Amino acid sequence: MLSKRVAILIPVHNGLELTRKCLANLNDIIKTTPGDQVDYLPVIVDDGSTDSTAQWVQTHHKDCAVLQGDGNLWWSGAVNMGAKYAIESLHADFILLWNNDIQVPSDYFAVLSGIVLNMDVMSIIGSVVYSDPDYKTIWSAGGIFNPYTGKKYMQTSLPETFQNEQKVLEADWLTGMGTLVPREVIGKIGYWDARRFPQYYGDSDFTYRARINGYKILVDSRLKVGNDLSNSGIKRITRFSEIIPTLTSIKSIHHIGKNFMFYRLYAKSPLAYLKFFKIYIEFFGGFFKRKISGLFHPEKPAKGTK
Repeated sequence: MLSKRVAILIPVHNGLELTRKCLANLNDIIKTTPGDQVDYLPVIVDDGSTDSTAQWVQTHHKDCAVLQGDGNLWWSGAVNMGAKYAIESLHADFILLWNNDIQVPSDYFAVLSGIVLNMDVMSIIGSVVYSDPDYKTIWSAGGIFNPYTGKKYMQTSLPETFQNEQKVLEADWLTGMGTLVPREVIGKIGYWDARRFPQYYGDSDFTYRARINGYKILVDSRLKVGNDLSNSGIKRITRFSEIIPTLTSIKSIHHIGKNFMFYRLYAKSPLAYLKFFKIYIEFFGGFFKRKISGLFHPEKPAKGTK
């Protein structure tokens, strides 16, 4: 039987130390994963790094393909470049979306190999993403979106029966960390929407678009990913000067235009838009509440500081 080929796509922009740790982690685990029926092919998409990322990878990981952008790819553009290369040049059967700031337990690829060899190509499989290195606090077990009410959120818990057994949870969309995409999906719905969603919402848009085109969006509880959230665009604003950048920066997960675009594409009732506006009312209401509270209860300086 011919082996299945899985291209691991890792978009990067600087952060060489993270990339070093990421590739070392991948190399150690894949090397000790039993079986020869699945080939894992790492692909770095270096979008204009200035810290010699590409040169270092080419020198120290000769089995890792390195593609280079000019700094304007952003996440979706980098994934598209990597996916096209994986399908056309590596003849990959699957695309595995990865980040250079995540870690996985030693059995991750053994579990994933079993999934790959028995997978229905009408499905996309996601990992459970944890926010701590001990895999105790779930940040995402897939996302839910109701196009009629506008409710959009990430599942942050699993049923207790999922803990020690193979269990699969259904979702509407997935993040771009530890997500396995059959090439057939891309053949049917196209690539990631780099024009509308160059950075955030690119992952949720792609997987939700797949869902409404008949693909199952699933999360396998055995696939665990630990993510360093300090590198994400999830930031709590503390100053008035941060409000406009938070609403308009491509680097911000709270970008109001991109979030509204998602609703414009997929909402099916006026009620959904009310939920959209409520999200931002609550977000900035929380900011002003903290500001007002700070006037009456200012934080005390730490000992030894002035």
